[in-house]
Amino acid sequence: MTSTGHELAEASGFNNFDYRVAGDVRDPYPELAAMREATPVLEAMGSYVISRYEDVTRVLRDGQTFSSSVLKTTMGDVMGNKIILGMDEPEHRRHRALVSPAFRQSALARWEESLVNTVVDDLISNFVDRGHAELVHEFTFPFPTKVVAGVLGLPTSDYLDFQRWAVAITTANAEMERGLLASRELGAYLMKVVEERRQEPREDLISDLVQAELDGEQLDDEEILSFLRLLLPAGVETTFRSSGNLLFLLLSHPDQLAAVRADRSLMPQAIEEALRLEPPLNITSRITSCDTELGGIPVPANSQVIPMLGAANRDPDHYPDPDRFDIFRDAHQHISFGTGPHMCLGMHLARMETRVAVNALLDRLPGLRFDPEAVVRDDSHIHGQIFRSPTSLPVIWG
Repeated sequence: MTSTGHELAEASGFNNFDYRVAGDVRDPYPELAAMREATPVLEAMGSYVISRYEDVTRVLRDGQTFSSSVLKTTMGDVMGNKIILGMDEPEHRRHRALVSPAFRQSALARWEESLVNTVVDDLISNFVDRGHAELVHEFTFPFPTKVVAGVLGLPTSDYLDFQRWAVAITTANAEMERGLLASRELGAYLMKVVEERRQEPREDLISDLVQAELDGEQLDDEEILSFLRLLLPAGVETTFRSSGNLLFLLLSHPDQLAAVRADRSLMPQAIEEALRLEPPLNITSRITSCDTELGGIPVPANSQVIPMLGAANRDPDHYPDPDRFDIFRDAHQHISFGTGPHMCLGMHLARMETRVAVNALLDRLPGLRFDPEAVVRDDSHIHGQIFRSPTSLPVIWG
């Protein structure tokens, strides 16, 4: 008899998984489609919710009219006052230029070979001989934390602490005191590492940030800590959810899973289609710096604008038959990692992690498929309104 995800979590001491941040919604897309059709710019309590691809991309690309500073207001207490997500130009451009070399292709290739492959294989080895597993708690949730810890040059033995801090920071709006405590603990932990890397640099991302220089300027301690406080939860959340969504969609569409299994060159387009259909994060926020308009609707200065990424990704004016999972569809750029100046810095790392993880599962677990009894028993499904990912991934193989 297979175990449920919660039983596995309790047996392993895994107590950091937290569904509350996602929002308790099974399928938000019918409501979002109705809103996109009837009121694509919806004014609600002084905020403007937008759901069309054209409007969402305009907001994300026009940082002068639609400021990111609102994210500093909402996230600064736990992430730090110098969080790059909340910066506008020219401050944002300087910070991005300083931190982006840490994500260069040579670094990604090194991490894939020396870190990601090992983390993924070690986790699969824990259950490969069993014939069944629950992949959310046993695989998709733990592996990104170990990868981020390795990228930062931190001991993987501390990964349960990293998970605890990441979850607390991500859910800070629901439990602010817990989030603030986690932010302080993580900051103190990382500050010691930053000081060590200044004395003895290594081949890791923290060393890259400490040594980064542009026109004679370097990042100060608060800038480094703010970036790292963002990277840890973002790196864990994004990859955990996006890899889980891809697995759920492939397992739910056996013909497309078989196609990817037979031809691994299809993996990149499968990853992009899963990101489009089920983005790990459905929503972001901006604030208007001046009076403007969206879709013919006047929007006053200092108004919050809320782009619905998931709704834009399913806009039928941009994607034919948008609610269908189809890895063979003609490629159109999705906006699950954003677009414009704030396009996600870690998106290539997340894609690489997902590719390595799913390829390894297909290689080592022949005939991988859903456990039909467990799927029904556990009511496995993708859920969430803000963040989206599977509740469980019970699988069998052989």
